[in-house]
Amino acid sequence: MRIFTEYPPLSLYVHFPWCVKKCPYCDFNSHTAPDSIPEREYLNALIADLEQHAPDIWGRAVESVFFGGGTPSLLSADGFDILLGKIRALVKLEPDAEITLEANPGTVEQHRFKAYRAAGANRLSIGVQSFNDEQLAALGRIHGRDEAAEACHTAIAAGFDNYNIDLMHGLPNQSTDDALADVKTAISLSPTHVSYYQLTIEPNTLFAAKPPVLPDEERLWTIQQQGKLALAEAGYQQYEVSAYAKDRKQCRHNLNYWLFGDYLGIGAGAHSKLSFPANNRISRVSKHKHPKTYMQSAAGCARIQEQIDVNETDSRFEFLMNALRLNNGFTTSEFLQRTGEPVSVLAEKLQLAEQQGLVHRNIEKITPTERGLQYLDSLLGLFLDISSAATRKTIPITPTGE
Repeated sequence: MRIFTEYPPLSLYVHFPWCVKKCPYCDFNSHTAPDSIPEREYLNALIADLEQHAPDIWGRAVESVFFGGGTPSLLSADGFDILLGKIRALVKLEPDAEITLEANPGTVEQHRFKAYRAAGANRLSIGVQSFNDEQLAALGRIHGRDEAAEACHTAIAAGFDNYNIDLMHGLPNQSTDDALADVKTAISLSPTHVSYYQLTIEPNTLFAAKPPVLPDEERLWTIQQQGKLALAEAGYQQYEVSAYAKDRKQCRHNLNYWLFGDYLGIGAGAHSKLSFPANNRISRVSKHKHPKTYMQSAAGCARIQEQIDVNETDSRFEFLMNALRLNNGFTTSEFLQRTGEPVSVLAEKLQLAEQQGLVHRNIEKITPTERGLQYLDSLLGLFLDISSAATRKTIPITPTGE
């Protein structure tokens, strides 16, 4: 029986749904921007959405804010300043909260970095994806190698001493040398964090309809291992399957997702997961995806497209699906705090995973082994029967693009 004794940590996610151009691999809720983005109308909708949620999080401290998309850096500096000011007025934002803004390289946005920093953003996540012009063209990106590097230099000059580079590997016709060159270029730009992840073909994307030629499994493995080694040698510690960071520069917002913390999502298509200890309930909420529908309904309950309560067995699987991606795993107290159940409910499955060399465990902590991280799907497969099929198909790993 689920019994909560305290609230999990809480984060805020803000979704900006427009991009200059929809990338052929992207399955996030993003839409090609009109000639004139309805910025004021959308900001009003976000604020109204947050106001509607105020009773759900009353008195709770917000430890991180993530502006994702889409391309949030299309938002004007004044608009961002207004929005962040409203957020500070409506929620209990921690003084040292991590405030991340996703940005795409491009001269149109880079001049805004300094203003974003002045408004209160203290972390940038720059969607570089590759430093190879040929690969960038294959990915449908609107920037080139030079613009990508310039964006990173501009971020540092604007005062961002904490920034992430998003880097893909396993790109169309990508060689091992090309992939390693991307990693080395990223390292040379001194980011504090690198998200290094493999391109996957997602349903309902242009790449799904017209698949490109991707490297074979052997080359993909070599690319991943060489990139991982280069990052380690440069002082970037892997702390999650696709995340590498300098000392104490892990993304706090995404760590909260991976450890099944609570998050409130506002914006078109945004998802929330909130715990209510008073009645031992976990609720998931998603908003309407289309910006126009969202803006028209943001001031009332009609903005919510779906709301479900997460039962005990599904919350166990969701926790594991995320927490077992972490190199350091999770503590038994974290499992209790986030699910309301003792880790003993997993005893039989964890024993099996330990016997197969996929996890280490003791009375305080469960940690995936190197083999467990390598064969994460097999590890999670041991727990499939504790969750409904619907949950396994619909729960995102992380709601952000990083």
